[in-house]
Amino acid sequence: MTLFDPANKNRSERHRRIYAAYELGYTLVDFSAALLFLVGSVLFFYPSVETTAIWFFVIGSAAFGLKPTIRLIRELHYVRIGDLDDLEAASKR
Repeated sequence: MTLFDPANKNRSERHRRIYAAYELGYTLVDFSAALLFLVGSVLFFYPSVETTAIWFFVIGSAAFGLKPTIRLIRELHYVRIGDLDDLEAASKR
């Protein structure tokens, strides 16, 4: 199995479930990061909450860093289960 091959998500029903779960997490992180940046941007209009705005940007940046991490973990999850699914499919032939 090759890492980051788009066909990996369709290798089995288990792969499809894993893909869906990780995509949900990825999307939640993506929306969270965007929301944090939007709120942080608005807060910069008010000097009294500038420190809070900075923290929103820092946390939003960390969320953006989570996105590729989620994708890598999903691919490693595929690799971890890949051999077992291949063996199971071979045993049914």
